[in-house]
Amino acid sequence: MNHLAFLFLLVVATVARAASPLPPPNIVVILADDLGIGDVSCYNPQSAWQTPQLDRLAREGLRFTDAHAASSLCTPSRYALLTGRYAWRGKLKQGVLQGYGADLIEPTRPTVAGLLRDHGYTTAVFGKWHLGLDWVRTGPQPENVDFARPFSGGPLAHGFDRFCGISASLDMPPYVWLAQDRATTVPTDTIGDSPAPKLWRGGPIAADFKMEDVQPRLTATAVDYIAKRSAARDGKSFFLFLPLAAPHTPILPTPAFAGKTGVTGYGDFVTQVDADVGAIMDALEKHGLAHNTLVIFSSDNGFAPAADVPLHARAHHDPSAGYRGYKSDLFEGGHRIPFIVRWPATIAPGRTASDLVGQLDLFATAAALVGTTPSGDAAEDSISFLPILRGTATAPGARTTFIAHSAEGRFAIREGKWKLLLWPGSGGWSSPTPAPSQWLKVERTDLATLPPFQLYDVAADPAETKNLAANHPEIVQRLGRLLRADIERGRSTPGPAQLFTRDPAWTQLGWFASFAP
Repeated sequence: MNHLAFLFLLVVATVARAASPLPPPNIVVILADDLGIGDVSCYNPQSAWQTPQLDRLAREGLRFTDAHAASSLCTPSRYALLTGRYAWRGKLKQGVLQGYGADLIEPTRPTVAGLLRDHGYTTAVFGKWHLGLDWVRTGPQPENVDFARPFSGGPLAHGFDRFCGISASLDMPPYVWLAQDRATTVPTDTIGDSPAPKLWRGGPIAADFKMEDVQPRLTATAVDYIAKRSAARDGKSFFLFLPLAAPHTPILPTPAFAGKTGVTGYGDFVTQVDADVGAIMDALEKHGLAHNTLVIFSSDNGFAPAADVPLHARAHHDPSAGYRGYKSDLFEGGHRIPFIVRWPATIAPGRTASDLVGQLDLFATAAALVGTTPSGDAAEDSISFLPILRGTATAPGARTTFIAHSAEGRFAIREGKWKLLLWPGSGGWSSPTPAPSQWLKVERTDLATLPPFQLYDVAADPAETKNLAANHPEIVQRLGRLLRADIERGRSTPGPAQLFTRDPAWTQLGWFASFAP
């Protein structure tokens, strides 16, 4: 073959490769635990510390400014993220599971991991599960568990090929490492309660379990997984879910980060999370996977008051970035979260999007990526944000409403600039509340003295300071009826109605009857 012919074939092959479609992207979802939107410096320029790796992720991708967790607590927001369905539609009406809680995801409920695995992905989760496990019980008490026997339920029952992590939050027993479907070591010791700032509940602990090691080990496991997926060369894309246990209590930054900010131990822990995100990005780049990997970083809810609100106020740091409230609340600080997405093959760098999105939209987005749509009885509340990632005009069917849910099981609904709280208080631990938490030293409020509903224009009043319910009763009625309809249909997206089981608490509160069709 002469030189010109060789060059011609080389050009043809190069053009063919460039024109050939990319395979479905790898997907990496990193979920911080109790990280406030104001803890990330690209969202809060006045932050008392910097998060350079997350800022880099935003520069190289897309930063959403109106993104929300489906709940202001961790268990229900995780359920929604993986299933595309609000958790209150199932059996968890308020609060969270503990470390001994039973499997929360229904046995036949599709998850984003299962969807992707059905379309050729290999799937893994490394981190805090907090969605329940069906332990082998040895007695009537929650802690009566046979740790030597495998559990059922859990990640392997819900679409994941690999699991390494912990059962719930790092401040909840049992303190054991889990791999696939069992504890790696039977706990033979017991640890007592610890006060703040470390803050954990007492319970059984395994000899090989050290709380300070959890965050580094999860990051190292994820980095190793990326290397192995690169070396596998089996043609499979991967879905890696990394639900971190930090910066949730216990606040335990490693020696490399302790004192790094010179502000608070919590700030040090945030900088450790930031560095770990950088390690994941570096691993993707090292192995040539960054270009066609969709990286999503977010948090499961807002800043946790257990990390000390007054201390951070004295340091001039606002973890809610001007929004009202914190973890547990219906107010924006409870559920408006950082949401940063990078996908160099598709997303132009440095973009910002004000579109309304929720973490539970991951399911429909993943379905769109593999060229399908959720079945009629799956992901009933999920809407794809793929058009936003691709930079196309807002498509019909884009999200226009969102339902928030609080620690006490109270509801709020958002539509456009309007947000209606179906409760006179915070729905959580912030004021006004009849029973404030130990972390927020606020006055107890008789909620009967307050208007029954709260209506805010969050575009003009993002701090939710002016209740406009009395000024706009027609908007209150419209949004209240919309919420009731979405509850009774068993879904908030187009599709066949699903089973609706009314929680008696909704009727007892009276708001349900206030918005009869």
